[in-house]
Amino acid sequence: MKLTRPWSLRELVQDLRQGRTTPEAASRRALARIAETDADLRAWVELVAFQPGTGVLGGVPLGVKDIIDLAGLPTRCGSALRAEATPATADAAILTEWRAAGAIPLGKTVTTEFAFFAPGPTLNPAVPGHTPGGSSSGSAVAVASGQVPLALGSQTAGSVTRPASYCGVASLVMSHGRYPVTGVTGLSPSLDSHGVFAATAADLAIAWPALTGEPAQELRPPRVLVWSAAALDVVEAPMRHALTQAAKRLQEAGAIVEPFRDERLMAELTAAHPVVMAYEAARERTAELAVAERLSAPLAQLLQAGAGTSADEYETARATIADGSARLAEMFDAYDVVLGPAAPGAAPRGLEATGNPVLSRGWQALGLPVVALPGFTDAAGLPLGLQLVGRHGGEDELLGHACWAERVLAGDSW
Repeated sequence: MKLTRPWSLRELVQDLRQGRTTPEAASRRALARIAETDADLRAWVELVAFQPGTGVLGGVPLGVKDIIDLAGLPTRCGSALRAEATPATADAAILTEWRAAGAIPLGKTVTTEFAFFAPGPTLNPAVPGHTPGGSSSGSAVAVASGQVPLALGSQTAGSVTRPASYCGVASLVMSHGRYPVTGVTGLSPSLDSHGVFAATAADLAIAWPALTGEPAQELRPPRVLVWSAAALDVVEAPMRHALTQAAKRLQEAGAIVEPFRDERLMAELTAAHPVVMAYEAARERTAELAVAERLSAPLAQLLQAGAGTSADEYETARATIADGSARLAEMFDAYDVVLGPAAPGAAPRGLEATGNPVLSRGWQALGLPVVALPGFTDAAGLPLGLQLVGRHGGEDELLGHACWAERVLAGDSW
């Protein structure tokens, strides 16, 4: 049984629109694939009965991360504290929007505890024995294995981009504040962002206009800044090679490619991010902090660290982010996207941790949209993802550039 077999959203939407399949048949296909593979992968928490819907997507099966309210199911947040949670009475605001776009929720996908670091039971279909990443592990795996063509995640540090890279799929992290987080159990109000997984950037470019009405159009070859993350000293040799070769290929195809030179700025933003996250999480999750002994060690440590963070430390970190945001806005006046590694390397071996989110922290602090591009592997065949970062609120442009880059880079193995 092949566990990695993504399902093309583009092809499914075409089949739905042209009458070659139906929403009911698409849901049956999804459920059959889950029945075939999920005993091995454990991407799902609970499924729901088929509910017909209308919209541009026409009945696409959708996975929903289990920090996002889905009416009729409890939101357990991957935590024993929520094991007896009562069913949600209404959908989260973002899920309401996806329903209106024509997506049909199939059920809840596994999350790490309260979307932090403690792994859930989910396994990586692309690399058995290696982490699928987190915290949106179930959604990334559900797409990578072909259980659904579309799944929702969330990102506070690297919870969408990193699992996409590790599992070999595409993802979009939306600009912070692009949609409300009502009905989502978050950690850090100034950092929490919505995300979505699909097989390819081209599939994301189908989903985005269905959700927003904003077309994702392919544009001229972009002006690209290449961020090596050298100052963070975490990027492994195969990922450095992939980034170098990708930049070369984009330049040969007509892109303007120059190095991102303000490494110190990104190092400062990367350091500011966990200060803000911990401080806000301790205040957002006060009930959980009060019973920290019942939490996983990583989450308890985060909340306790945040409780011990002073207001002055928090405000200093926020000021660093505000300054960085202004400086990056000036860069985006001259360039279209930043290209960089989506993770330090391929998915680490073992299931005791979810990998290092450090390469997403600075961009997440800025609240910028990010597309993870799949299709790259190391010498052993393990997936490697690159990330494209765009200007705030510029998801339509970013997806256009991502589709162009995806076609240029298609099929490369480094």
